[in-house]
Amino acid sequence: MDQVEIFKALSNKTRLQILGWLKNPEESFPEQGTYGYADGVCVGQIQVKTGLTQSTVSEYLSSLQRAGLVTSTRKGQWTYYKRNEEAFTALSQIIQSEI
Repeated sequence: MDQVEIFKALSNKTRLQILGWLKNPEESFPEQGTYGYADGVCVGQIQVKTGLTQSTVSEYLSSLQRAGLVTSTRKGQWTYYKRNEEAFTALSQIIQSEI
């Protein structure tokens, strides 16, 4: 787990918001309810919620994925993202032991 990469990813307000939304996707993205949340949330839904360009949102999600904070699943032309809860558990342990 690259701590520098993680804290870089967490240093952006929108990326933090995305992580918060992905924590409770049913509440944050109710419009996706028909399709379920097993694979995560479609990048298009995240893009609409942020109000940012698709390229900016893709870069933010890539940063979160490089840090190990989210995972992605590709289904056809769509990519779905969800939080990697194991990474948050490990991050909590790092913070408690080192900071």
